[in-house]
This record gives sequence, C-alpha cells and structure tokens, in this order.
Amino acid sequence: MNISHYLIHGTLKHVRRRFWSWRVSRLCRSYKTYPRVNFRSHVTSHTVLGANTNFNGMHIVGAGAVEIGDNFHSGCECRMITQIHDYDHGNAIPYGTSYIYKPIRIEDNVWVGDRVIILGGVTIGEGAIIQAGSVVVKDVPKCAIAGGHPAEVFKSRDTEHYEKLKREGKFL
Repeated sequence: MNISHYLIHGTLKHVRRRFWSWRVSRLCRSYKTYPRVNFRSHVTSHTVLGANTNFNGMHIVGAGAVEIGDNFHSGCECRMITQIHDYDHGNAIPYGTSYIYKPIRIEDNVWVGDRVIILGGVTIGEGAIIQAGSVVVKDVPKCAIAGGHPAEVFKSRDTEHYEKLKREGKFL
C-alpha cells in the first residue's frame, strides 16, 4: 500500500472518531471530559460519563440511569440494558407494556472486553475487568476479573500494583 492509502484511512478514522464522540457527548446527560468514541455508539439521556471515557462500540438502551466512572474502556459491540418488561404485573402475556427500570453503575478504572452485555441493577467495582463475551447479571467487586455467561469472578487483580499505578496517575 502506498502513503496515500494511510493518509486517507487515517483521515477517515479521525472523522469517524470526531463524529461519534460529538454524538455521544450530545446525547448523554453529562460528562467530566469529552468522551473518546472510536466506533458507532449510542447512549441515553440518562447516561453520566466520567473523565477519560473510551468507547469502541457501546450501545446503552433503556430509561434507567447509567453512571460510568473515570478511565472507562470498552471493547467492540458492548451493550448495557437498563429496563425490562414487567412480566409479573404486566397487562398481557408473555409480558405487558409497562417496564421496570434498573440502574447500572460502573466505578472508576473499569475495562470491559468485546461483546459484553451488562444488565440493569448491576454495579461493577473499581478496577474490575470483564472478559469478552460475558453477560454481567450481578455485582462485580473491586479489582475482580469476571467472565462467562453469567459472569462469575474467577480471579482478582494484583491490588497492590493497581493501587501503586493509581497513586502514580498512570491511566491509559
């Protein structure tokens, strides 16, 4: 490939990033610093973003609140779902037309791999890592590494090293 291919590709990549970052910044309720959004992403007006938010393809749906802390990084094709049909008290079977709204809270320094689904009512603790392809249906503690369907904690980060990097301000 010649140099013009790299220049065009780099320019298109930059334009795409600027557009999706702008769109997410306009749709969310608030953000601490301008988000970095590399690929198609959607948030709701109930979404609050911390500083240094990085999306590589996030789709947040539902009318429940989503709070994302600082230094969040997501992989491609991730989803957060904050509402479910009220099947217990609905006006029809298999579900009614009413909804139950469940918030999602993601604390600081969380990394979510590709194609992760996070369901409402979940808190992901500070420094946690969610393995690609996981479905998070319950809370994940601080510095835990969780994965699977449903996601289960299978390891923890080296918390001493994590705290050292945090004190030194070494964030990506």
